[in-house]
Amino acid sequence: MEMLLAIPFGIAIGLVVGTVGGGGAILALPVLVYVLDEGVSPASTASLIVVAVGASVGAGSQARHGQLCWRVAVTFSVPAAAGAYLGTLANGQVSGRTLILAFVPVMLIAAISTYRRGDEAADEDASSGCPSPGLVPSAAAGLAVGAMTGFFGVGGGFLIVPALTALLALPMRRAIATSLAIITLTGAAALVSHLVEGADPNWPLTLTLAASAAVGALGGSALGRRLPAGTLARAFGAVVALIALFLLLDVLFLDGPPVG
Repeated sequence: MEMLLAIPFGIAIGLVVGTVGGGGAILALPVLVYVLDEGVSPASTASLIVVAVGASVGAGSQARHGQLCWRVAVTFSVPAAAGAYLGTLANGQVSGRTLILAFVPVMLIAAISTYRRGDEAADEDASSGCPSPGLVPSAAAGLAVGAMTGFFGVGGGFLIVPALTALLALPMRRAIATSLAIITLTGAAALVSHLVEGADPNWPLTLTLAASAAVGALGGSALGRRLPAGTLARAFGAVVALIALFLLLDVLFLDGPPVG
């Protein structure tokens, strides 16, 4: 039953990743925990695999259309990989409940920041080129986002897109495309760290979800290129905020997530 459920949910996750350049792990983690009955710890590792696969497909599609800022992706990703390792070490020291309670305010801040960029993004020129932010700002932003990637077991797109737009001045469309490349690299680095630390996700279920996410990401990338930039920013913020509120209510008033 779980394998069959994984297919439509995987497509939905990939669709979100490809369309708005992130948010897939914010969907993947709850799906794995609440729908597919995985514990928080193995689910955090599985979510890295699912989102990295979906993001890699979306990044390839965006690169073919010239939207990806390669220099920013590289200067952001290298320190992010180091941060991901440090975050993974901290991940093993906290409970699933604490992990989610720490996750919620970070999600809400990212949601508000991105949503507020909706009006500004609406005025962006679709042909805007890639900016050239300094190495230090790119590296600092990458290190911080990478640490959260490893700690929370997510692809980081919900933080990468706001960081690229607000801190490094990328136009929304280019931020989405570049985020997909960064998610692929940082997610892969965080995954290696999780596996080295002994993580053991449900491989058949994870690979089914990942393959479905790859299909969804292709459709999402095509959809994202057609939607107005302002709509993309608001949609991203709304999705992140709604899931953050759901997780908070579940932990505070229901039984919380399964553990293990």
